[in-house]
Amino acid sequence: MAWLLVVVAGLFETGFAVCLKLSHGFSRLWPTIAFCLFALGSFGLLTLSLKKLDVGPAYAVWTGIGAAGTAIYGMAFLGDLVSSLKIVSISLVIAGVIGLQISGSSH
Repeated sequence: MAWLLVVVAGLFETGFAVCLKLSHGFSRLWPTIAFCLFALGSFGLLTLSLKKLDVGPAYAVWTGIGAAGTAIYGMAFLGDLVSSLKIVSISLVIAGVIGLQISGSSH
């Protein structure tokens, strides 16, 4: 259950990163509100998961999901440049997240 919280927290991290971009420096109301909600949810779920998980693997999985998810979203919906190197790099991040999740111990 704790790993599920980390995965959802990582997806919320993607949400708050995208909303941060869309807020244009917190000058647009709805993306700013969404940023706050996603950030609160992300940090809250990560905090709950850390009651059961080691901080290193959990934090790395959380940031990896957020980074890969944000990069994928940016390429798919925000017009970010798509390149073979980016796709390979994102794949390596995802492989690392899976490896860390598999290796992460719980208390």
